[in-house]
Parts: sequence; C-alpha cells; structure tokens
Amino acid sequence: MDQQAQPNVSGNRGAGYHGFVALELTFLGRTCFRLKGRDGTVLMDPVPADSGFASGRQEAAIVTLSCAGDPRYGDPSVVTGEPKVLDAPGEYEIGGVLVTGTAMRRSDGSRTVSFVVEIDGIRVGHLGLPTGTNLAELKDVDILLLPVGGDGSLSAVAAADVMTRVEPKIAIPMHYKVGPERLELEPLEKFLKETGAKPEAVAKLQVTRSQLPADLTVVVLEPRLTG
Repeated sequence: MDQQAQPNVSGNRGAGYHGFVALELTFLGRTCFRLKGRDGTVLMDPVPADSGFASGRQEAAIVTLSCAGDPRYGDPSVVTGEPKVLDAPGEYEIGGVLVTGTAMRRSDGSRTVSFVVEIDGIRVGHLGLPTGTNLAELKDVDILLLPVGGDGSLSAVAAADVMTRVEPKIAIPMHYKVGPERLELEPLEKFLKETGAKPEAVAKLQVTRSQLPADLTVVVLEPRLTG
C-alpha cells in the first residue's frame, strides 16, 4: 500500500494530509458508529445504555436507525438536542450530508434499513442487519460497516463473501461478541479467519478521501466498554 494512501488509525491526529480535516469514525458497540466530519456528525444505531457499552450521551445532527422498533439496536434518547432521525428508506440531504436508505429483510421477516452516508466526499455504507444484501445499492461505497456475528444476520462466512463482492476500500466489522455483549453472537476471530486479515484493533479511524487505500483493507475498531 502506498504510504500516501494509508488512513490514520492511531487516533492521535485530528487532520489528514494537505490540511483537510479527516472524517473520524468511532465504534460505540453492537451496530453503533459515530461519523464526525466537516459537514456534520452522524450517529448510526445509538446503542442503548443497558447494552454494556459505554457510549454515554452523544451529540449528532443526524441519527440513523437500521432496525426501528428494536430497542437492542437503536435508542435515540441517548442523543442530545434535536437531531433528524432517519429510520425509513429514502433519499435525504441534511446540512451537506447525503443519506440514502434501502429496505432489506431480517431473518424474522421484519425490515432493516441499510444506510449509505456521503460525508466529506466519502461514502460510508452501514448494512444494518440483513440476512442477504442488495449489492447494487452499495455500489461505490468507500467504507463498509458490516455485521459479522450471525444471530439473525450475516455470519462470518456470509460477511466475508459480501465484503469481497462489494469491494470497499475499507471494511469495518460490527455486531460480534465482545466484552459484556449479552447477545448470542459469534466472536470477531471467525470473520478475521475467513478474510485472512490480522489487523490490530484501534480506538478510531481518521481518513480523508486522498488517504483511502488502493486495496481492500479490514480495520477493527475497539468499542468503548462499561466497567
């Protein structure tokens, strides 16, 4: 990988190359991510306080809910202020951030919504919790956030297959057994074994468009845990 294209995963710098502010991705546990960029802050699937993850109170202009009505995967009450809450398919533009939601099916027949967020010139796709995927809707995604732990969604094997077919620049796993997680999920190691990746977990990812790697790269983000 060209050194100029490497994302910053140390969490120590607040800006990317050439003076541009980097998009910052933080994993808050389960299926929850915070995207913080120049154009705004997006909180995806705010994790509930009783989940065992230490997300704390969050500020965001936009909140996305991939499984509306399922309290295990989205608790807007942890978000301060008056964010715009998106929980249905559609196309949205809020403060310079473009969001596209696409409906997919969960294993129990209920709906999950995958969201593609275009922020600071980077397309971030959050799969939600589908049993299958509409890959056409994930075309040209730069960063893919995908479930890997099963329990009604993609298993490690299925997630690895989806990742290679979508071919994002960066893939970040979510929805796996870690720390105090109470859900019956598979461990992250199963997914990493399927992909052959051996990344070191980091606190956050900071990246500009010019820093996106040329080849598919798996990045593991450490969730914040209680206790």
